[in-house]
Amino acid sequence: MSCFPIVNEEQVMLKRVSAYIEQEIGLEPHSLVLVALSGGADSTALLLILKELGYRLHVLHCNFHLRGEESNRDQTFVEALCKQNDVALSVRHFDTEAEAKRRGISIEMAARELRYDWFRKEQEARKNNDEQLVFHGEAPFVAVAHHRDDQAETLLLNLLRGTGLRGLAGMHPKHDGIVRPLLCLSRDEILQYLANRGQSYVTDSTNAETAYLRNRLRLEVVPLLRSINPKAVEHLQLASDNIRQSLSYYMKGIEAAFDELGITADRFPLSALTSQTLLHEWLAGKGFNAAQENEMLQQENKQPGKIWTSGSHQILRDRNALILSPNSKPEALPRLQQELVARIGETGPHIAYFDADLLQGPIDVRPVRRGDAFVPFGMKGRKLVSDYLTDRKLNRLEKQQQFVAVCGEDIIWLIGHRSDNRFRVTDQTKQILKLTTAVR
Repeated sequence: MSCFPIVNEEQVMLKRVSAYIEQEIGLEPHSLVLVALSGGADSTALLLILKELGYRLHVLHCNFHLRGEESNRDQTFVEALCKQNDVALSVRHFDTEAEAKRRGISIEMAARELRYDWFRKEQEARKNNDEQLVFHGEAPFVAVAHHRDDQAETLLLNLLRGTGLRGLAGMHPKHDGIVRPLLCLSRDEILQYLANRGQSYVTDSTNAETAYLRNRLRLEVVPLLRSINPKAVEHLQLASDNIRQSLSYYMKGIEAAFDELGITADRFPLSALTSQTLLHEWLAGKGFNAAQENEMLQQENKQPGKIWTSGSHQILRDRNALILSPNSKPEALPRLQQELVARIGETGPHIAYFDADLLQGPIDVRPVRRGDAFVPFGMKGRKLVSDYLTDRKLNRLEKQQQFVAVCGEDIIWLIGHRSDNRFRVTDQTKQILKLTTAVR
């Protein structure tokens, strides 16, 4: 049998990928591309296709050490493939299980974050060291091997999670430094391409385990959909493409609604909580799930002080709004600068003056504790710090970041707000102590 039809078939496929890259990604000819190569069929095909299309390539391989000898087998295969094709290779080893345990996340999530964190570092390392980049100083793209079937699985997975329009758009051909040149190909086309070339690849044994939701979709749901409609995967990708192309118009409407209702990056007024769509878009990319979103919408959860957390952010229900902030990190203790002065001069929230002779002992700084009380400047009676901060309309998250200056057991200054009246400067004061705060 003549081999020419096979060659023509390959050439047609390469032209499709080339046209897709030009239309959807915009990679310049002969530019440097970092290729994420696991050694599986998809990434192996990605490497060979990009090489045939004339791009300069540097392979990145992650060894997560999750499958024993199989992980080392994958690395050995990748090393041989890169040597055979004269492509530079960088390998990174990870203790993925230890990282997942340390951060309290799943092994799958840990592997994903480790992988993309390394990719970003590799991009940064090369952006100023490649004289052949079209725009010197721009980071090269990382190419990953997602294809049409992966896109269909992603759409189904997002649907099961209760996604909005962003999730229905699926994976983008180019996003945040990552490109997906093979989204125009099916898994079968990739396998046929490798078979035509006689190119081997490795198989991840965990791909056959139905304990993972994505694997169940691939092994059970997608074949069922294909039995109903042979073009099910193509049509799912078409739906994702149509939604992705409509997103810019949709987001203009969302942004207009945000402006009209006073929704900002960190504040969502309770008056706007009638719209689940607006809340969902406000929380996009912050790690909150559908159950948490539903809780925020419930009338019985409108009491102030309730907090929801995700892996990266937290939301406080304040009196009139939801307040969004990054997850709290331990605040650095303010450092106190002490100075004896002749008179009261400059004032401000980070400056306070005291009668030095009334302060017996060293002065220190600590976070506010439950039950803390002081005598606010200008008052006679003691007041709980928590009540004082509530009167000042500080929310719960702001209260957690509040510090006090103490002398012995006495609070002398609620830093940033008010000093204690018992240690104020009077006409009888002989020495004035000026305290100024700076972050350590």
